[in-house]
Amino acid sequence: MRINFFHIGVFIFLFTFGYTANAQKSREELEKEKKENLEKISQAEKILNQTTSKKRATIGQLNALNYKIEAQQSLTNSISNELNLLNEKLNEIGSIINSMESDLEKMKTEYASMLYATQKSNQSLSKLAYIFASSSFYEMFMRLKYMEYYGKMRRQQAAQIEMIKDLLIGQKESVEEVRLEKSTLLQEQIFRNRELNKLKKQQSSLVAELNKREKQVKEEIDDRKKSVKNLEKIIADLIKKEIEKSSKGASSTKFALTPEAKELSDSFAGNRNKLFWPVNSGFISQKFGTHPHPVYKNIQINNDGIDIQTNENEEIRAVFDGEVKNVAFIPGMNNVVMVQHGEYFTVYARLKDVKVTKGDQITAKQALGTVYTDSDGTSEIQFQVWKNNKKLNPEQWLFKK
Repeated sequence: MRINFFHIGVFIFLFTFGYTANAQKSREELEKEKKENLEKISQAEKILNQTTSKKRATIGQLNALNYKIEAQQSLTNSISNELNLLNEKLNEIGSIINSMESDLEKMKTEYASMLYATQKSNQSLSKLAYIFASSSFYEMFMRLKYMEYYGKMRRQQAAQIEMIKDLLIGQKESVEEVRLEKSTLLQEQIFRNRELNKLKKQQSSLVAELNKREKQVKEEIDDRKKSVKNLEKIIADLIKKEIEKSSKGASSTKFALTPEAKELSDSFAGNRNKLFWPVNSGFISQKFGTHPHPVYKNIQINNDGIDIQTNENEEIRAVFDGEVKNVAFIPGMNNVVMVQHGEYFTVYARLKDVKVTKGDQITAKQALGTVYTDSDGTSEIQFQVWKNNKKLNPEQWLFKK
C-alpha cells in the first residue's frame, strides 16, 4: 500500500507537468493571435485616422472601421478562449490538490500506525531481546532483515509525506498565479468589449452618414464601374496581343512559351499562397468577384481583382520576378503597371507615380511606384492576377497574413 501511494504521487506530479505543457502550447497560440490582432488594430487605426481627417463619411473610412472591428472582435474571442483555458486549468489543479490531500491523509494515517506498532514493540520487547529470542540462526537472520526493511519503509514513508507536502505547496502557488492571470485577463476583456461597442456605434453613425450621401456615393460607384471596364479592356487587349505574338499570329487563348518563359511560369504557379503582398501593410478592403456593396445591399459590386487599403505614400512592390509589359494611365485608376510572369500577369492600379518602364526585367519586392491617395484620404491599390485571358482570385495567391 505504501508503494502505491508513492506511485500515485509521482503520477500526479507528471500529469500536472504534462497538463501545464499542453496548456502552455495553447496559451502561446492564443498570445500569438492576440499580438497579430493588436497589430491589425494599430494598422487600422492609422489608416482610419488618415480617412477621418477629411471630416466626411467615406467608403474608405467605413472599410478601415470594419477591418478594425473585425480585428477587435477576434481579439476579444482570443481573450475569451484564454479565460476558458485558465478556468480549465484551475479546475484541473483543484482536482489534483484534492487527490493529493486525500493521499497525504492516508499516508499520514499509515505512518502513524507504523510508529504506534514500533512504539508498542519497543515497550514490550527490546530489539536485542527480540533478535536473541530466535529459535534458530535462520530465524535470527530473518528477524534482522525484517527490522532493517521495516526501518527503511518508515524512512521512505516519511520522505514520501514530505514530497507530497512540497508538491501541494507548489500546486497551491500555481492556483494563485492562475487566479492573478485570470483577474488581469478579465480586466482586459472588459476594456476590449467596451472598445468594441464604441466602434460598433461609430460604424452605425458612419453608415447613417453615408446613407445621407447616397446620391453622391452611387455616382462614385458608377464612375468606378467605368474605370474598371476600361482597365479590363486594356488588360484583355494586351494579353490577347502577347498571346498572338507568342504563337506567331495563330489564333489561340494560351501562350506558346519558350523554355525560359515556361520555367518562370511554373515557378509563379508553384508559389500559389506564397506570393509577397504588393504593399508592406494594409488590408483587403474589397474582395474578388461579385458581392453586395457594404452600405447599399441592393447594389452588386464586381471586382476583377482585390482592393488593398493602405497608408499614404506606401510603396507598391512587385509580387514576383517578371517583365513590365505595360505602363498606362486610366482615369479613375490612375497609373497602372502590368507585369508578365510566363503565362501569368499581375496588374497594379491606382499608383500615384511609377518607378519602372515598359520592357524592364524586375524582381520580387522591387518598387513599382507609390500608392495614390484620393481626395477622401483613401490610399488604395487595385491588384489583379491573370492566367492567359482568365481572371484569378489574387487572395488565393498571396501568403496568408
